Amino acid sequence: MSRATASSPIHVPATPALALPWRLAAAILPVAATAVLGSAATGPNIEGWYAGLTKPSFNPPNWAFPVAWTILYAMIALSAFRLLGVKPRSGPTVGAWRLTLAAFAVQLALNAAWTPTFFAAHALGAALVVSAAMWVMILWTIRLSWGFDRVAAWLLVPYAAWVGFATVLTGAIWRLN
Repeated sequence: MSRATASSPIHVPATPALALPWRLAAAILPVAATAVLGSAATGPNIEGWYAGLTKPSFNPPNWAFPVAWTILYAMIALSAFRLLGVKPRSGPTVGAWRLTLAAFAVQLALNAAWTPTFFAAHALGAALVVSAAMWVMILWTIRLSWGFDRVAAWLLVPYAAWVGFATVLTGAIWRLN
């Protein structure tokens, strides 16, 4: 069974790349670790350092961030789960699939780096660079994912939108402080 279409010439077999328990673990654990790292870096800094920053008028209320990120992390993990389930068996598409997973891993690593950079290190300029790089990597991951699983790609679109907004917000906070 192939998921290839006229606009997507990549042949993707129905056989999953990993058995279900391993696929679940590979999709959920890195995303959960990123979320836990972010929470650990954020929590101690909200009431003191972050509260003292000058923020732009479009800064969302503090309660919006954990709500948004909980939804986004679930969507990111589901996207990873889907991508891990479509490994091509041979040919040049194996390399493209591996590149897609590598891009996915890089954007998630940048996600994990942003919160400690911004909240723990208080490095606003560096956080802006990390955020911009993360946004670019998410967009590239969406582009690469499109040829293998369009649902997996679409699941990352709200994440890209949020990180785009967060990049603008980070830049504004950096400029104001």
